[in-house]
Amino acid sequence: MKRIKIVVVCLLVTVVAQAQTVLSLEDAITKALENNYDITLVKQDQQIAEIRNSWGEAGRYPYIGISLGADNAINNNDNQDYVQSRLSAGLNLNWTLFDGFAVNISKQRFAELEELSKQNTAIMVEGTIQSIVLAYYSALLEKERLNVLKEVMLLSEDRFSRMEQRKDFGSAVTFEVLQAQNAYLTDKTSYLSQEVAYKNALRDLAFLMADKSAPSYELNDSFEAIPIDYRLADLQQQMMANNKSLKNQYISQNLLENAILAAKSSYYPTLSFAGGATRSRTGNDFENGGMTWADATNMYGNFTLSYNLFSGGNRKRALQIARLEEESGLVALEQMQHDLDNKLQNLYEFYLVRKELLSVANENLQAARLNFQIAKEKFENGSINSFNFRDVQLIYQNAALQELQAIFNFIDTHTALLRMIGTIIQQHE
Repeated sequence: MKRIKIVVVCLLVTVVAQAQTVLSLEDAITKALENNYDITLVKQDQQIAEIRNSWGEAGRYPYIGISLGADNAINNNDNQDYVQSRLSAGLNLNWTLFDGFAVNISKQRFAELEELSKQNTAIMVEGTIQSIVLAYYSALLEKERLNVLKEVMLLSEDRFSRMEQRKDFGSAVTFEVLQAQNAYLTDKTSYLSQEVAYKNALRDLAFLMADKSAPSYELNDSFEAIPIDYRLADLQQQMMANNKSLKNQYISQNLLENAILAAKSSYYPTLSFAGGATRSRTGNDFENGGMTWADATNMYGNFTLSYNLFSGGNRKRALQIARLEEESGLVALEQMQHDLDNKLQNLYEFYLVRKELLSVANENLQAARLNFQIAKEKFENGSINSFNFRDVQLIYQNAALQELQAIFNFIDTHTALLRMIGTIIQQHE
């Protein structure tokens, strides 16, 4: 018996002795937004889209090049031998002045792609916040379960000690002592297994924050659910205005409209300008008579107007395809709106049910706790036997664990609801 007590005490002391880092939910969210692997990757994609969104990438500005050359040759023939050297430098400019508004269309497309990338980042941020919230409260859930199982284990240990004392005084038989010992060892096993579950939950939380140091966190937020009354009509309005996936679909539709404009631009002529200047110096040395130099400067500027009269129907087909894709995009947008509305109604109903289940679980726990306290007093004064007390103890344990699960389930549904209506970021700013 003493050996068992020593083992339990050592386990508890080991847990407390570990260096702990106090971590609130908001701290966890802040760390995740700074360090999370997925957010880091999507932010880099956003930076790439921002860099590409420029007039230079769209083709507004001219291309300017410079060239330098030095050519040397020795000519050897029957008539005469001579050495020729030629130095040259050139500057050229190529500029598309008009190409059917393709430059403006391309710039608009780059702007839409940048906005799409920002929305993708926002979606990833929302998902990370939701994951952190659930991981944090999941760890708190395992911690609270650990506390419940610890309480039950210590009560079972006390019961086991009492039964051993009663046996020593002859008021309990070996069967009752073995039954109490079995209950204690069962509760101890559950407690030790729950310790592992709690540590695993902390590791999952650390991974979302990209924390490789794996400290022993002390979660200081309270594990409680705060029911809020919502109106479905208000939630639908917020979802249509703020849902990030829906905003992405709007941007995708704008890109399809942009594709139609790009297809139409191919029906316009193209006007381009090419200009430049070349400076050269050529020297000839005939039969070692000395180098004779001649300089030349050449400047040019040319305008080119071109128009594609026929391309095998490619332009027409491209425009038809772009229009069909735009119509498909409108159908997809309508489908998404309908789907989100259905999901919101289902989630709202689920939210109401889980809020009611939370209330039921609270009442059930209060009744089970009161019943357990009464049973404990009766067991101590011998009014009920150990079997009846064990039944009441298990009822209390199950009620406590069910209440904890009801809290987590409500938080889970509430967090999903906040993300769907697009306000989860504001909720945790």
